[in-house]
Amino acid sequence: MIHRKLIAPLLLGLALMSGAGSAQAQQPIRMVVPFAAGGGTDQYVRLLASELAKKGTQIIVENKPGASGIVAADYVARSRPDGLTVLVSSLGTLANNTVLYDKLPYDPKKDFAPVTQIGYQPAIIVGRTDLPYKNIKELVSYAKANPGKINRGSPGEAILTNLAPLSFEKTQGFSTTHVPFNGDAPAVQALLSNTIDIHGTSLTGSLSLIQAGKLRVLGVMDSKRLPQVPDAPTFKEQGYDFEAVLWYSLSVPSGTPADSIRRLNKAVNEVIAQPDFVTRARAMGMEPRGGTPEELAKFVQTEFERWVPMLKSLNLPKQSH
Repeated sequence: MIHRKLIAPLLLGLALMSGAGSAQAQQPIRMVVPFAAGGGTDQYVRLLASELAKKGTQIIVENKPGASGIVAADYVARSRPDGLTVLVSSLGTLANNTVLYDKLPYDPKKDFAPVTQIGYQPAIIVGRTDLPYKNIKELVSYAKANPGKINRGSPGEAILTNLAPLSFEKTQGFSTTHVPFNGDAPAVQALLSNTIDIHGTSLTGSLSLIQAGKLRVLGVMDSKRLPQVPDAPTFKEQGYDFEAVLWYSLSVPSGTPADSIRRLNKAVNEVIAQPDFVTRARAMGMEPRGGTPEELAKFVQTEFERWVPMLKSLNLPKQSH
């Protein structure tokens, strides 16, 4: 039996604990993007954050570019596993960095727990409109006849929009000079200022410039053309059986409570299933895709098994971050 003199303090303590729990639940979630602001991934994540906020899940988008996602991944891996810090993860941070860098400050398989996929899109190659080649087939011919003349940009060493073109170049017997950037936005600016000639990217970060006639899509790494740029040919149409799809997901530090993961998974999947959200995402070149944490874990493993052996076969020099 609890003495009456203890009831009031006990109730007060319970109230304070409840208040603290409510306050913690109301804290905004930091969604960490490993690229510079303004790029395609950043635009999509900000659209997602805006829609989540309307549903009561407050999101702060933080950009932490650098070292092919290592800066952002390390930051999230070291964060408290309280469900309030989330990494916008991809093939680079969860798989490819293990091949490209001699030592990572994080372990992609041990330091993160999966939440959900959020979207995907095929990789593309864009170029300036004044180039002497207008598609991938012409680019290959030009590159072979003019070694060292093409500067190719990418959002980072470990990003698929660098590695897929690199793999393609090896299979076709030519090479370009790779110039990595900390995201799509600075690379596109370099493209417009003639610092680079072509850029491996996604449709999201360059769509407005393509539609304005300032950039041209040389090839789409998918089995079908993109509805947003119906005149842009696929690699397959040009005689190359080559596909590469960029995907984006959410990961949290290992040890994050399952309830926190389930809440975020539910909130995100509800938003990306909304018809209006799908329409807006597709307008920027992104295809929303969600799923369970278990499905994401299986998908990441499949992608790891596909791309990591291929990267090892390229015998690329190890980078230091």
